[in-house]
Amino acid sequence: MIDSSPRRAAGSLFGLAYGDALGKPTEFLTVAEIVRRYGPTGPRELVGQPALVTDDTQMALAVAWALHDAPEHTPEAVEPLLRRRFLDWSVSPDNNRAPGMTCLRACAELDRGLPWQEATVAGSKGCGANMRVTPVGLLDVDLDTLAGLAQLQAGLTHGHPTGLAASELTAYAVRLLRDGAAPADLPAALADRAREQRRVYRGEWLGDLWQRPGGSTPQEFIARGWDECLDALARLDVALAAPDDGGDPCRLTGEGWIAEEALATALLCALRHPDDPVGALARGATTAGDSDSIAALAGAFVGAAHGMSAWPAGWATRIEYADQLATLAAARD
Repeated sequence: MIDSSPRRAAGSLFGLAYGDALGKPTEFLTVAEIVRRYGPTGPRELVGQPALVTDDTQMALAVAWALHDAPEHTPEAVEPLLRRRFLDWSVSPDNNRAPGMTCLRACAELDRGLPWQEATVAGSKGCGANMRVTPVGLLDVDLDTLAGLAQLQAGLTHGHPTGLAASELTAYAVRLLRDGAAPADLPAALADRAREQRRVYRGEWLGDLWQRPGGSTPQEFIARGWDECLDALARLDVALAAPDDGGDPCRLTGEGWIAEEALATALLCALRHPDDPVGALARGATTAGDSDSIAALAGAFVGAAHGMSAWPAGWATRIEYADQLATLAAARD
C-alpha cells in the first residue's frame, strides 16, 4: 500500500543509503558466506552507530549537492559543480570505502583541469556511472534535462555509451516511480525509452565525447549503449517470467559491476519483493556481485515508489550522513 503522503524523495535517498549500508559488508563475500553470516534471507538490520555507507552514497550526495547548488540545470552551470564535488570526494578522509578505480582515475585527470571529455575513462561502463544518479531522477525537470544531467554526471568519470544510457534509464526509473508508476510496469517503460532514445546523441551535454573511443558517428556511439541496455532488460524480462527460486539474482541478470547489469539486477530485486521493501534490500545484498550497489539502487527504486513508510522508523537517525540526506530530500518532497 502506497502512503497517502509518501515523501518519496526521502524514501528514495534514504533507501539508497540503507541498501548501500546493508550491502557494504557483503560486497566481497560469496552467497554461501553471506547466508552463513546472516541467514537465508540476508542482512535485514542496520549495524553500527552510525551504520556506515560506501562510496555509492557518498557520490550520490556529491551529485545531489551539485544539483542543489546549481543556479540552473544546464551543462555550463552543473559541470563545474559536479567536478568540484567529485574532487572533494576523491580527497576526503572518508573516501576509504573501497572506492572504484575508474572514479579515482577520472578524478585525478579532472584535478589537472582537463576538459571532462578528456579526463573520463572512455572505455568504462562500470556501475559507478549510475549508482549515484538517483538525485537526478528526483528533480522536477523535463525529460530532456533529466537525460542530459544523468548522462553528464556519468560521463565525467565513465565515458562508455552504456554507462550514459544506463544512467539515464536509472534516473528515468526513479522519476517514473516517484510520479506513481506501478513498479511492475517499469521494465516495459524502460525498454520503450531505450528504443526511443537509441540514436539520440545529446551533443549540448556531451560535446565531442563520442570521438574519444574512435566512434564513426555520434548516433552509432550512443546506439551501442542503448542496445546493451536493451539486452540487459531482455534478461530481466526472462528472469521475471520464471518463478523465483530464492537464489542469487545475479545468476539471471548479471553481477552488477557494470552499469546495465546494476540497473537490471536492482530492478529484479525490487520487483521480486513488492510487499517487503527491506527484503528487496536484503536480496540485493545477498549476491555474489556488487552487493552494495545493487542493494543501493534497489532501495532507491523501492523508496521512490513507497516513500519513507517503506523503511523502519528508527533507521533514519542511524544511517551515516542522515542530516545531509534529510536536507536534500526536504528540498524535493
